[in-house]
Amino acid sequence: MKQGKNNEQILNRTIIELLATEKTCSFKISYFHFMKYTFFLFLLICFESILLSAPAQAPQNLPAGKLFIIGGGNRSPQLMKKMLATAALGPKDYVVVLPMSASEPDTSFYYFKEDFQPVCNAPVANLNFTSDKVNDKNWLDSVKHARLIFITGGDQERFMAVVLNTPVYHAIHAAFNNGSTIAGTSAGAAVMCEKMITGKELTDTIYNATFKKIHANNIHIAKGLGLLNNAVIDQHFIVRSRYNRLLSAMASLPSYACIGIDEATAIIVEGNRITVTGESQVVLMQKPRGLQITPSGLIKMKSLQLSIYTTGDVFFINLH
Repeated sequence: MKQGKNNEQILNRTIIELLATEKTCSFKISYFHFMKYTFFLFLLICFESILLSAPAQAPQNLPAGKLFIIGGGNRSPQLMKKMLATAALGPKDYVVVLPMSASEPDTSFYYFKEDFQPVCNAPVANLNFTSDKVNDKNWLDSVKHARLIFITGGDQERFMAVVLNTPVYHAIHAAFNNGSTIAGTSAGAAVMCEKMITGKELTDTIYNATFKKIHANNIHIAKGLGLLNNAVIDQHFIVRSRYNRLLSAMASLPSYACIGIDEATAIIVEGNRITVTGESQVVLMQKPRGLQITPSGLIKMKSLQLSIYTTGDVFFINLH
């Protein structure tokens, strides 16, 4: 109603201006010209109304599920409650834990239950897939229909060695596409991405918690679960000062959003919207300018976009 009233006022004002112009300039406007101007104005108003009423285009073909990605470290009751709120567990829902990253899967499951049970009494299943279990129909159905899937810490390559190119991989994606929340911590955070940081340096056989140099062709990136595209995740980020590692990833994947999540902190991914929660910070590096590699292999760039977020902050990334 308000839009129609405004359009009527515009039309009336235009008529008055046309008549005033005729009187001032002693120029007689023919009925033909008057109708031409009025019709033209009518078309403009209609076109404007169509644009204003058109719905915003939502992203297409995005999974219905969410990601809850923890940077490792302590899982406080507040963080666990936030994860449960994200998953929106119903009275008949259950949780599946995938502990294949861990060197001691049962121990990882035990500590998850220690954090989980004080805040939720939903059933929790420990599904430690091995090569002889990846085709188990009952286990796969349990993964597909779990409302919350949690991937423990450990070694991300160990996890992907079990899951990649198996029905387990597809069961996780089926759950995600159907609205389940996929959560993970530490190594379980790294595996979320299509391009997964393994932690290895290609020019140094000795493992370091952080890289000591920013060199080209040094970071090892492998295939992850592919639940989050066009972004890479690093974890324990501030505690272990992994800036060199993430800068190396940026040089290899300059179009990607490079996200460093600190301990006791998580990001909640819903489509291209990311919300920060927890005790510490999340660092976002992206859009390097003037990226070059020197003849000796050193990485250099003129600038990059660096953001630091804390709990409650929201940012967006490009998914394609």
